[in-house]
Amino acid sequence: MAKIKHNNFIDTVDEVLSGAKKEGVLHLYAEDQVLTGRTIQIKGKGMFHFGTTGYLGLEQDIRLKEAAIAAIHNYGTQFPLSKSYISHPLYSELERKIEKMYGIPPIITKNSTLGHLAVIPTLIRDEDAVIMDHQVHWSVQNACQLLKLRGIPVEMIRHSNLDMLEDKIKQLSSKCNKIWYMADGVYSMFGDYAPIPELLALTQKYAQLNLYFDDVHGMSWKGKNGTGFIFEAINELPENCIIVSTLSKTFGASGATVFCKNQKLREKIKNFGGPLTFSAQLEPASVAAAIASADIHLSPEIGLKQKGLADKIGYFNQLLSKGDLPIISKNDSPVFFLGMGTPATAYNFVQRLFKEGFFLNLGIYPAVPIKNTGIRITLSSHNQQQDITALAEAMEYHFPKALEETNNTENKIKQAFGIESRKTVKISESKEQELFIEEKNTIQEIEKSEWNQYMGKQNIFDWEGMLYLEKTFSQHPDPTNQWDFYYYIIKDSTGNIILMTFFTYGLWKDDMLATESVSKYLEEIRKTNPLYLTSKVFSMGSLFTEGKHCFINQEHPLAEKAIKLLLDNIEEKYNILNADMLVLRDFEEENKYNKTILDQGYFKIDMPESCVVQNQTWNSNEEFVNGLSSRSRKHFNKEIEPYEKYFDVTIKDKLSKSEIARAYQLYNNVKDNNYAINTFRYTQDIFENMNENPNWEFIVLALKADSENSFVGIMFCYKNNNHTYVPELIGMDYKWAKEYQLYRQLLFQTIKRANALKFQKIDFGVSASFEKRKLGARIIPKVAYVQARDNYAMELMNTLQNDYKSIVKE
Repeated sequence: MAKIKHNNFIDTVDEVLSGAKKEGVLHLYAEDQVLTGRTIQIKGKGMFHFGTTGYLGLEQDIRLKEAAIAAIHNYGTQFPLSKSYISHPLYSELERKIEKMYGIPPIITKNSTLGHLAVIPTLIRDEDAVIMDHQVHWSVQNACQLLKLRGIPVEMIRHSNLDMLEDKIKQLSSKCNKIWYMADGVYSMFGDYAPIPELLALTQKYAQLNLYFDDVHGMSWKGKNGTGFIFEAINELPENCIIVSTLSKTFGASGATVFCKNQKLREKIKNFGGPLTFSAQLEPASVAAAIASADIHLSPEIGLKQKGLADKIGYFNQLLSKGDLPIISKNDSPVFFLGMGTPATAYNFVQRLFKEGFFLNLGIYPAVPIKNTGIRITLSSHNQQQDITALAEAMEYHFPKALEETNNTENKIKQAFGIESRKTVKISESKEQELFIEEKNTIQEIEKSEWNQYMGKQNIFDWEGMLYLEKTFSQHPDPTNQWDFYYYIIKDSTGNIILMTFFTYGLWKDDMLATESVSKYLEEIRKTNPLYLTSKVFSMGSLFTEGKHCFINQEHPLAEKAIKLLLDNIEEKYNILNADMLVLRDFEEENKYNKTILDQGYFKIDMPESCVVQNQTWNSNEEFVNGLSSRSRKHFNKEIEPYEKYFDVTIKDKLSKSEIARAYQLYNNVKDNNYAINTFRYTQDIFENMNENPNWEFIVLALKADSENSFVGIMFCYKNNNHTYVPELIGMDYKWAKEYQLYRQLLFQTIKRANALKFQKIDFGVSASFEKRKLGARIIPKVAYVQARDNYAMELMNTLQNDYKSIVKE
């Protein structure tokens, strides 16, 4: 099986967050000698604090502080022993008071992350299944990773998509006992709520459905006794519902709480809940502070505090309603999210507000989709009305300026968040009329010599190659092989071309670049649901091509403006098409426009490495092998040259009808054995079109000893008349592959043919780079830049990057 370099999710996250850190908006340090909650000092500047999650300000309450101090004096800084043996003296009092608040005995954990790790593996049985909202908190998703090692299905749905949830329930209902849906009560970024009435209705419709909520951000400011958003919404905790809440954040202390109606299950979690058994317990100071907070929650004072915060939230909402800022979720939560659309705009806005003296939180990938980058603003009891007024005024003033400075618009942001669908006006030239952009839908509208001058030396996309692609794919009856074509040319005011590229719009498999085990798993599902986990993608280049899909005259003074103009236009087209993803590929790993593209709301992923053989001229096998490294020479002399004598090698311009059928059979053999790059299967007519095109030829290998005299290997090759040879697809009979080193022989015969034609370059594709390197190929790292409507597909692929056995229930 061919191997490729797969993108690493962690590398993508690191790239995004490192960029934000360089802009000075993440990984900061508070410098205050004393914290009050209202202000915070960063880099010598005092700022009003609109970034806390301590919404009621209880972390600064004198009663909590004095209780914590007294506990340290009385019991020490810690009680270093597992709760399985003994709890320190304050624990029982805290448990009694929490039970009084909720009417249910709690399980107390050190924090919510450890709480999920304690509960989820104990709660979920091997015969159960889990469905996660893709925006459920990371700590829940992380705990669910352990389930997959036991073969438990862990599925994911798009954010609050109840239709998708119901489909998943139906799929799992015949295979599993209980089905657990996991979500947040109040989502930490957008501040939106889980659709509780609809979820409860689904539990009535499907008896197998159980609910698991992380309500950390709904705690204290909502509900009777401050028990939180979920408890207020459901009135009484049902048997099929688990809720994890917090003693931290709004509660003002430290720790987390877990609530379930089933006493037997509660005791089982306490008896063996991972961190509950083996980790240290809460420090006496934290427990004492939590007791003091519980006293407040059990008193009428909590209602007054809730009302005070609600009044501030209402006041801020009133101020915001006078303007038109894109606040993403408008409700009564203390969490507000101001959409920015791109990291560049968000950085600019945060920096402006920092200078004005307001501390806000950046919301960026992976917490939100990269194109849904924005600013999280949180209100707390510490904020004074004049602070809130000043913040609203600063936001209204600086928002349009941040947009202008980062080539962004309010309409783009609203499109990115789906707030409002406005018909956009086609941009045909830049504001300064320095640049002019042309969009075409067929290569026949572009002068052949002009296209070939800038794009023609690459892969299959010389003018004739593009014509083949259009005729083959543009009106294809199979939707998985049907593409629309878009060509973009940007010129300066004198008509000089600065940029030229092409895009296609069609279906991609979401797992195209995932590991083979993931694709094997998904292909089993696609046997009955062929379009399962597929997306409509507007992509630079096409699935049939690889290489440098975009010409940029980097010496031109307007090159960067041309890039931004292209990005504006393709984003507009992306929205018109309502595509799921927008992809720019294949750029070299180090390129001067990296920051420009990232700042416009893309994240970067590694693509499979390109393999290129260049400038090789030789007259014999001996000359060829002398150009290889010593190790590669040994490989050639042992694994390739000795087997050449077993084959009849024929170069064919055309195949007969029976030969096309055989060639297609061999192609399908490879397709069925190779999931390294999991694209849709090409239909036979695509190969028939090759057969009618003079630029295609076929390297056919037959075994001399094969009595049937049927060829066993074929390379489908495109002759780019600008001296590039492109072995596009391969077919093999695996019966002979290992015994006669068939794959390696096909590679060598391709190099041999290109040399005979005096082609200076072979575009050897993007898989099996190890094998191609041994034959003299140069390996070129490539990257792509991606925008997506949401994080769903990428996060799902990340959750599936495990062995096939761990994601399929046996």
